[in-house]
Amino acid sequence: MRNCFFSLVQSSYFRPESDVWRDHLMKDLKQSSKSTFLWILALTILFETLTCFLRFGLDLQSTRDTSMLRSLTFGFRIHHGYVGVIMVLLSLLLPAQLAKVRTWVFRIGMALVLSDLAHHFLVLWPITGDPKFDLLYPN
Repeated sequence: MRNCFFSLVQSSYFRPESDVWRDHLMKDLKQSSKSTFLWILALTILFETLTCFLRFGLDLQSTRDTSMLRSLTFGFRIHHGYVGVIMVLLSLLLPAQLAKVRTWVFRIGMALVLSDLAHHFLVLWPITGDPKFDLLYPN
């Protein structure tokens, strides 16, 4: 009888509300972190596959094939990783009411950043011998 009483007191039914909420929140965060990591990994692979197809399958080179944008970007090359950084920063500014949107903006932004870094330093550099990470369009 005594063991039954102590196990009932130690159960979540008698714990303060903040402890139950904290445990629930931590469980959600752990699941969310794993899910977010897996989504970022999957999206990174998808974006990099598309980038490699455009680069090697269609022989497109952004410095060569987008040079007409030079005047619109003040001579700066726009890498998809830059768009990703902006998206990650934007996700930090979105209100809590848009939690799902904020999560997806963060996931896509991080995947774009990682895809750009992987493309230049893990794909282009070993294959072509040059990471081709141009900050400016060549003159």
